[in-house]
Amino acid sequence: MGPGELLVRVGVCGICNTDVKKITADLLPPPRIYGHESAGTVVAAGAGVTRFRPGDRVILFHHVPCGHCFYCRERVYAQCPTYKKVGVTAGFEPAGGGFSEYVRVMDWVVERGVEKIPEGVSFEEASFVEPVNTCLKAVETAGVRRGEQVLVMGQGPIGILFLLLARMRGAQVFVSDVFDRRLSRASELGADAVFNAGEVDVAAAVRPLTAGRGADLAILAAAVPALVPVALEAVRPGGRVLLFAQTERAERVPLPTAAICMEEKRLLGSYSADIDLQAESARLVFERVLPVRELITHRFPLAEIDQAIRLAANPRPDSLKIVVECA
Repeated sequence: MGPGELLVRVGVCGICNTDVKKITADLLPPPRIYGHESAGTVVAAGAGVTRFRPGDRVILFHHVPCGHCFYCRERVYAQCPTYKKVGVTAGFEPAGGGFSEYVRVMDWVVERGVEKIPEGVSFEEASFVEPVNTCLKAVETAGVRRGEQVLVMGQGPIGILFLLLARMRGAQVFVSDVFDRRLSRASELGADAVFNAGEVDVAAAVRPLTAGRGADLAILAAAVPALVPVALEAVRPGGRVLLFAQTERAERVPLPTAAICMEEKRLLGSYSADIDLQAESARLVFERVLPVRELITHRFPLAEIDQAIRLAANPRPDSLKIVVECA
């Protein structure tokens, strides 16, 4: 540890699909310890740290922007060079480190990327603050408005968060997935219509519910390249498609470009978290505005991290959020 840094004993770390991709596709050179949806307890504070002390329960954001570069001034924080540096590590090349017993939190993250967990909020719940932030940022980017009709494609834990956040904005929400159990859960959480994408043409199914036009917005919460043109077809002329799960640079998708030009459909992207939404995402989790704990279906001890990653990479009908218990 250096001045301004924290040592945190990890209690729980959620598994994010971006980490799964990096591990299963070997996208970055090893050795690295991944895991960035971390909640734990401060065990030591470096010189000069005044906001935190041993015993504090905290959540960590592993990326924090500088606040003054071109991209920060434009509020495109994920493109800030400082943001791209990972500030939480369990050793080796910094990569989040949450799949471990302890992490070192670097000084620039301690300054702006750590939030205290209130009493009565579990580590499991708190580990959702970072993923909720990423979804909240996407909803802001997409400009979800009251009365709009939104299609969320994919009902894993991220897709369900989009369902909940869009409904909070007053939108009518339709969802699609290939697992009926996930669709049943979405119905219980307020989805206005559900479609099994393995059985129906989702774009066609949306039209009767939208006066024949198509949805105002489609959010892709599933990393399936073939869904991008489906999403474009599912939205009305002048509608929007937001890509959230399309993070592999080598991926290429043929698009009907006339849909973007002649039909004036807009293709948007949203990636990672927004520091301006950090307090709000924490409030939504800590005050239990979002029922995040209900999304956890599987818990693995750290010693069984390989099984946890394997399940996350090959989801089953009964699996949603998977967390690793590190303490």
